[in-house]
Amino acid sequence: MPRDPLIGLVGKPSAGKSTTLNSLTDASSKVGNFPFTTIDPQRAVGYLQVPCACARYNLQDKCKPNYGSCDDGRRSVPIELLDVAGLVPGAHQGRGLGNKFLDDLRHADALIHVVDASGTVDAEGKETRGYDPSVDVAWLRSEITAWIRGNLMEKWGSIRRRHMAVKASAAETLQNQFSGYGATSAVVNRALDRSGIKEPLENWDDATIEAVVEAFTDEKFPTVLALNKIDHVDSDKNISKIAKMYPNVVLCSAISEIFLRKMAKQGYIKYVEGSEFVDTREDLIEAGDPDGGGLKELDEKNRARIENLKDMVLYRFGSTGVVQVLTKAAEVLGLVPVFPVKSTTSFDPKAVFRDCVLVKKNSTVGDAARKVMGDAPIAYIEGAGGMRVSEDDIVAVGKNDVLSFKVGRA
Repeated sequence: MPRDPLIGLVGKPSAGKSTTLNSLTDASSKVGNFPFTTIDPQRAVGYLQVPCACARYNLQDKCKPNYGSCDDGRRSVPIELLDVAGLVPGAHQGRGLGNKFLDDLRHADALIHVVDASGTVDAEGKETRGYDPSVDVAWLRSEITAWIRGNLMEKWGSIRRRHMAVKASAAETLQNQFSGYGATSAVVNRALDRSGIKEPLENWDDATIEAVVEAFTDEKFPTVLALNKIDHVDSDKNISKIAKMYPNVVLCSAISEIFLRKMAKQGYIKYVEGSEFVDTREDLIEAGDPDGGGLKELDEKNRARIENLKDMVLYRFGSTGVVQVLTKAAEVLGLVPVFPVKSTTSFDPKAVFRDCVLVKKNSTVGDAARKVMGDAPIAYIEGAGGMRVSEDDIVAVGKNDVLSFKVGRA
């Protein structure tokens, strides 16, 4: 049965990883229990914002999720996050908490690498000035590839001999070696395609193996770079440099997001997570609301901080970037929200779209059925309008994503 996607958070000491994790998990959209069986101390629940199917049918007022929340068609879907420990240079050699870091890492489907864009902490997390954070991005990837390559090369002789003896394909042999990282055959095949290697495995030299490991790393651990502390005066030049070097870059200020959510919860401001707008009591009075939206009066210190945050973060970058970090991670994984319902024609008049599950890109209707229904026998599956759909049909946003699973023997 397909498992839930898991996104790992990595980052060196003092880069802001813990603050980012808190900002992703301390959401006002927390409602009800979590849909995961266990959450251990290294795991947490974040909230991915996706368009809800209720807006498609103009049923926003009847949408009542079992998990997460829905605010006028903007759905907050729980997703598991993994706090990966011990990231320092030399982790693949066991330095710091390196062995634990790499062991935890293999469970992740994608990574969010929290990078201190200000350059005010060095590789060890010690205070400095003028450090180049692009170095952090490079050595994270080099640690992962060195770890995988080291494990592979340690037994390459016997791998090669067995490969030749059983006349296996390169994909079959690598699948046996990479299954410990949670890799599927699809991931291994994509890695081989990405590497462009056509040479028989028994003839691979060190450079060829290196190329295959690099491609596998990119496929197994797609990474989003969360450039944190964007409000720092030294961040601009570092952001520009990293954005030119790497894809999947998101600018963020985790501490700003936490502050805004705290003030909103305490009734001092009106703020929606991930938004570029913040309204104070004075703003709402000026806009024509004599009661100021019922908000409390801000003291001078917090008023000044909010105005500064508006100028340095929200107006300049469009948001604190925290919500967008998780959105980008879901994008690189190609996650698709699927809404299982009892009937795709006569929705429950009291509450619709109670459930929402996330499936990976290129998942089929059958994959979605197995994730939702487990081993229960499925007689047939209905899509939008009560039309039957094939288990081989691909699930995508707006297509085969509202499904009704009819239990029984076909």
